[in-house]
Amino acid sequence: MLSFSRARSQGRNTRPLTGGMDYLEPKRKTNVMGRVILVVSLTALCIIMLKHAPSFTSPTAFSRSEEGVTHVLVTGGAGYIGSHAALRLLKDSYRVTIVDNLSRGNLGAVKVLQGLFPEPGRLQFIYADLGDAKAVEKIFSENAFDAVMHFAAVAYVGESTLDPLKYYHNITSNTLVVLEAVARHKVKKLIYSSTCATYGEPEKMPIVEVTPQVPINPYGKAKKMAEDMILDFSKNSDMAVMILRYFNVIGSDPEGRLGEAPKPELREHGRISGACFDAARGVIPGLQVKGTDYKTGDGTCVRDYIDVTDLVDAHVKALEKAKPKNVGIYNVGTGKGRSVKEFVEACKKATGVDIKVDFLPRRPGDYAEVYSDPAKILRDLNWSARFTNLQESLEVAWKWQKTHPHGYTS
Repeated sequence: MLSFSRARSQGRNTRPLTGGMDYLEPKRKTNVMGRVILVVSLTALCIIMLKHAPSFTSPTAFSRSEEGVTHVLVTGGAGYIGSHAALRLLKDSYRVTIVDNLSRGNLGAVKVLQGLFPEPGRLQFIYADLGDAKAVEKIFSENAFDAVMHFAAVAYVGESTLDPLKYYHNITSNTLVVLEAVARHKVKKLIYSSTCATYGEPEKMPIVEVTPQVPINPYGKAKKMAEDMILDFSKNSDMAVMILRYFNVIGSDPEGRLGEAPKPELREHGRISGACFDAARGVIPGLQVKGTDYKTGDGTCVRDYIDVTDLVDAHVKALEKAKPKNVGIYNVGTGKGRSVKEFVEACKKATGVDIKVDFLPRRPGDYAEVYSDPAKILRDLNWSARFTNLQESLEVAWKWQKTHPHGYTS
């Protein structure tokens, strides 16, 4: 055995020394040492890289609570209303995190906000889908939120009647995911963006907060389900909750920084203001008014049109006034109903274009008349609509539309 081992050793480039020991040649020893040094160097490099990875960095402004600073998560913050809310919060020195999957929102709106507030620790944007529970949990784990303003939702009545499951998933199911994360991480305040569509078609006007909720389309039903979940959870929670049921939103930022820019494929389902502007710019041949036989003054639907600037003001006041273990439910409107025909005439004057109008049969899921009684929100939050001139709100929005003919895309 000894001679066999020695023979193999000699075959491996070794030399026999006194005492029968084998000695590696210097060249072989140098190769081994080189490999050891290489492995140590690579290991050290990996450690350095890991320490600089996000999970190893020291806490950022967004991941830690800071006295005197309120960190608000704005879901759907790249959308029409959400982006205006984020702008107002940033102007008021809140710290803002926007979460949006950009299915309805615009990255361009986020870039505008980033340009206006480039300072570290003011604004961050996270691309994520609220239907992804793991992604939502990661967002809440890595950020210290003091409050959540939950805007994210698909929001077209007509589309909801054609694809109801999308609405129940996007609104009801996604709100449950957000609510579970809010509960796990003990977020102090939740401001929920709801809708007058939860009331359906009440027998009596104006609508007050205790008006029975009998929604008649999937959009309103999905929102009511989300409200019910929030209300049930709040019964055994210390969280402060505000639910804002608002009416038809119009207008844009008075300083022209933000506006409404729906995706082209959604124009058919969009707000009447967007359709009016598209007709005025020649994007579509004319405006289609659906339904002229409602039991209203001129046969067209009557709505309460609220300027987006007033709407976000109501959200900020709700955030400021929210109290632990309390739920506030408020209608956000002007308290005055305007018919679709009145709206069209105001739009013609605002744009200076004699828009062609086609009158068509009713759209499924619409209701004849809806407008609010804003007395409660005035009493509790000291809020009332200031921008109530329909034509002036449309003029502000039209100005943005003219300077942004392709929305946020240059």
